[in-house]
Amino acid sequence: MPRLFPAPMTHADPPSPRAPADDEVLEADMFELAPVSLWLEDYSGLQALFAAWRAEGVEDLRAHLRADPARIAECSSRIRLLRVNRRTLELFGARDLAELTANLHRVFRDDMLAAHVEELAALWEGRTRFGGPTVNYTLDGRRLDILLDAQVMPGHEASWRRVLLAIEDVTERSRTARALQRSERYAFGLFEHSPVSLWVEDFSAVRRLVDEVREAGVSDFRTFVNVHPEFVQRCMQEIRVVDVNQQTLRLFGAPDKATLLRSLHVVFRDDMQQHFTEQLIDLWNGKIFQQREAVNYALSGDRVDVYLQFSVLPGHEQDWALVLVSLTDITARKKAEAYLEFLGKHDSLTKLRNRSFFSDEIARLERRGPWPVTVVMLDLNGLKTINDEAGHAGGDALLRRAGEALSKVIDRTACAARIGGDEFALLLPATDERGGDGLVQRLREVVELNNQFYGQPLLSFSVGQATCREGERLEAALHRADQAMYDSKRVFYESAGLNRRRTDRERG
Repeated sequence: MPRLFPAPMTHADPPSPRAPADDEVLEADMFELAPVSLWLEDYSGLQALFAAWRAEGVEDLRAHLRADPARIAECSSRIRLLRVNRRTLELFGARDLAELTANLHRVFRDDMLAAHVEELAALWEGRTRFGGPTVNYTLDGRRLDILLDAQVMPGHEASWRRVLLAIEDVTERSRTARALQRSERYAFGLFEHSPVSLWVEDFSAVRRLVDEVREAGVSDFRTFVNVHPEFVQRCMQEIRVVDVNQQTLRLFGAPDKATLLRSLHVVFRDDMQQHFTEQLIDLWNGKIFQQREAVNYALSGDRVDVYLQFSVLPGHEQDWALVLVSLTDITARKKAEAYLEFLGKHDSLTKLRNRSFFSDEIARLERRGPWPVTVVMLDLNGLKTINDEAGHAGGDALLRRAGEALSKVIDRTACAARIGGDEFALLLPATDERGGDGLVQRLREVVELNNQFYGQPLLSFSVGQATCREGERLEAALHRADQAMYDSKRVFYESAGLNRRRTDRERG
């Protein structure tokens, strides 16, 4: 490469006066007007210092410098600044070379030292070109992120008397990169440590399948997926999970992301297909933001009720390649709702249906049947005596036993209800008198087994039944069954030598 300056002359051969050659003027102008900061330096003093250290037995320069940081400063002091260009003075805020030279301790300091060690090590190892990202400071204290490219100039490889350094100011670029890194860390933190389960998913294969169905001429997508449930299953299999956060691992009981991603067939199954079908129908209709309740499963097999929010991210509306799904665990809420619903329709003590549900069921059966309907009315014998002798705890225990017995003798279509303190009723749709008799017989057998298990006090019912056929009123059948139950009750007390209306004092 052409020299920036004429080769040095010796004292034995003094230069003859002459005008600078055109190429020398051009080279000087190029140096002065270059758009990057240029430094011409003399490293021969550093080379002499290195030679002395080698003679002392130093082999690992990095370790030698780090053992005593003062040695780094000693290296810098052996470097002589010869010339800088106009861009250098502008960049560092110096009026001239003299001011810059006098303030080099303010330019090269602090966090540039680590990079400077690597530059020195490159020269120590025989490389004539070195550099990389480092830091300088302007004379007024502003930090400059720079990209350094240094070259021992041709002809000076043995002496290091001329080294050219080019400095590119990348402060703004570095500031932008750091801001981007901060933004990425912030976004990653929000995702990874969100208190709700977050999934990043790729639905692009699902989009292609849906487009194929549309291109095939399908217009009624709901009917299509109802007729072809295998299409829904295939779409579920084509979803690719890109990432999940820590709350997702906690929610589904996974030790790590790899384990969860290998077990998605456990998480998405059973009831999930019905919810996913609705999700597909919404996507077909252009609804790329969705909210619904759904069901997933933890890796333990436990049901997880979730509130799902689904959003195709901006820029991916056409290919669905990036989708964010958030899942909020609503299992506790759903259990509470189910319990409240249970309490609204059940007696909390016996777990049988309550009077309100019984009344609604009477109205429903009168409208729709199926006929005939047999009604069985029951009264728990001896409850008042148990309450008087063993307290209400004893009476409650007997009521719970009554609930157990009645629950065991009815099927899913029948209704067993507690309609009063010691009064119960059974509604048996599509059951005639013979069916009612069979159920009452099974109840007697269950009661006998119950008494064998629990012992005293004995569980006993007074029972009455009636059958209602289509066209009759169920209220009339209820009344007949009730009368039959009271007749049974009277027989029970008479056979026991008791009169319910007599007080304990009168019996005494």
